Amino acid sequence: MLIKLTDRIYYMPHNEETDRPILGYIKGDNYSLMVDAGNSKQHVEIFLDEISKLGLPHPVYVILTHSHWDHTYGLSGLNAVSIACRETNDHLEKMSKWEWTDEAMKDRLINGEDIEFCDTMIKREYENRDEILVKTADIVFENGLSIYLGNISCELRKIESSHADDCVVAYIPQEKVIFIGDIICEDLHHGEPVYYRNKLKSLIENMKAIDFETALFGHLQPLTKQEVIAMLEDESNIVI
Repeated sequence: MLIKLTDRIYYMPHNEETDRPILGYIKGDNYSLMVDAGNSKQHVEIFLDEISKLGLPHPVYVILTHSHWDHTYGLSGLNAVSIACRETNDHLEKMSKWEWTDEAMKDRLINGEDIEFCDTMIKREYENRDEILVKTADIVFENGLSIYLGNISCELRKIESSHADDCVVAYIPQEKVIFIGDIICEDLHHGEPVYYRNKLKSLIENMKAIDFETALFGHLQPLTKQEVIAMLEDESNIVI
């Protein structure tokens, strides 16, 4: 179901069964925007059906918080203008050339292009892997982009994170709400989960500097600013 956070912001909760993250919705007077594209067309269809039930307009734009499959592979099921930072688009371009045979997926595990968890969840989400179609973004930005939707705006900011090299947050200043994707997660793709000292310090400073009250993280319930900062400051699995 779609949950109303404010008069203009909604979200569909995450689902751990196939690693479906939170999908967000921002309603402007002129345009509406979706945050993250989900992990499949089926994921997107559920989201759009919930929007229709509430009588809300379908999103004109969709922004991507980073390139990981669970946040992007549903892009092919959307009729919306997609927006991503350049690094995210580069990753999508590379993945768009991937093959989805058992052999190709096994090779990506061996060479480190993918990890066991993602491999398992992709197979669980896609009974027919021929349906996987990785698309690149329509609009690509460098470090930041502001989108005016009509009496509400969405500010996209690329912020350093241990989780990935292309993490972007979507900040809605009028509502003091921020969609953070998986930016507060560790690096899960290079051995044991780990935070990097300098990146974690930079992330904490950036989170403290943004005037938000509620954060929507990809795989948890909404968090307060105090909870986000406390979670990051409590992390002890750090490497230099």
